[in-house]
Amino acid sequence: MTAGRRKRGKDSAAAGTSRPSSEPGPRAAVLVVDDEAGVRSYLADALTSEGHEVAQAPDGAAALALVEQCCFQVMVTDLRMPKLDGMALLEQARALSPELEVIVLTAHGSVASAVQAMKLGAFDYLQKPISSPAELRLLVARALERYRLRAAQEEAARHAGEPPLSHGSAAMDGVVAALRKVAVTDATVLLQGRSGTGKEVAARAVHRWSRRAAGPFVAINCAALSEALLESELFGHERGAFTGAEARRRGRVELADGGTCFLDEIGELQPALQAKLLRVLQERQFERVGGNQTVRCNVRWIAATNRDLSERMEEGAFREDLYHRLAVFPVTLPPLAERRDEIPQLARTLMAGIASELGRPGLVLTDEACGVLTRRSWPGNVRQLRNTLERAAIVAEGGELGADDLALAAGIAAGGATEPASVLTMEEAERQAIQRALSHHDGNRRRAAEHLGIGLRTLYDKLKRYDL
Repeated sequence: MTAGRRKRGKDSAAAGTSRPSSEPGPRAAVLVVDDEAGVRSYLADALTSEGHEVAQAPDGAAALALVEQCCFQVMVTDLRMPKLDGMALLEQARALSPELEVIVLTAHGSVASAVQAMKLGAFDYLQKPISSPAELRLLVARALERYRLRAAQEEAARHAGEPPLSHGSAAMDGVVAALRKVAVTDATVLLQGRSGTGKEVAARAVHRWSRRAAGPFVAINCAALSEALLESELFGHERGAFTGAEARRRGRVELADGGTCFLDEIGELQPALQAKLLRVLQERQFERVGGNQTVRCNVRWIAATNRDLSERMEEGAFREDLYHRLAVFPVTLPPLAERRDEIPQLARTLMAGIASELGRPGLVLTDEACGVLTRRSWPGNVRQLRNTLERAAIVAEGGELGADDLALAAGIAAGGATEPASVLTMEEAERQAIQRALSHHDGNRRRAAEHLGIGLRTLYDKLKRYDL
């Protein structure tokens, strides 16, 4: 989540939302909970004047309903309330939203209860009556600071070891420049390119460069799940929505609120789900499977495909209106064969990560191995390169990975003698690579796909395209 964001569901107006002022400064989405209307109003006014977006709830039960539907960075709650007291609210709210920072209000003489609340995860407490609005604002600012620090640490951990989008290839200069420009907006981005060209790396880079960088990055593979499972994965489900749905579950779109939702292989999305996704893009709202409560979302969308969506539209397999919603800012990533100048550095970067994963941090590529890698055609692009390096690292002995290790792992000649890129077209090179992989694995398509570094479905598509 990012500061100041929240989803406004049906119940928000009833809960009482104060409009934020136009004053600059750090903002948070804050939930104020107290059964005394005068106290709620006082707290809300104090925080709204600081630029925060404030929602109000008259009791713990109403507050919990808002936490289920909305996303808050900070909650300020009284401990003694009807229906659901502050202690129970604290436990249940943090179970729903573990990142939520909670400040508890306690009457004079009930400090022991506040200490108990802090043991349950509360950030801090204030004694009522509050001495001044400044005291409340300061504590909320500190809670927000801890929230942001933790979010930044989590984001850094997620990106640790990620290869950069480009290693200086001229073919990538325009792509990087375009993505940096669109990153600072909330425009929907459509990433196009062959399988394995680094579309998810590009999507993560856009997220990292955006104002939503501290929010979640949620990736969904539209080809990996059946239509029924994908709908639940996207939008979540209510308890009892289908067999096995024993509890309410938030979907990926809801979890991405305030951040970025990445739809990989969007060209494989089933027609029925295309209509539902279109509604989310247009109206920024949806219902969970088996539910009728509208959930609103504040999400930045990035989609990716290795399919020609124009052909899919002509075939009637992809909605034209959805395409135009997704292709607000289309960017095509070039294949690795057009980025040969960055292969040595890219390979070394990938090798460092692989070596660390395998517990061999000192393993490095020789110059000869880099030469071999640079001469290959790489129909499976960066994914194939990484898979080749990982197999070679497994069989390599000592501290260096050489050309012989690549030959042993990938089945190529020690000198890396593949046809120069200028001799064959990419289609011809790709066709021959597929034939060699199938022959090497005695026609086993799954192993051939793994060898090439592409998905099984992608291999089937290419077999059909090349009439193999």
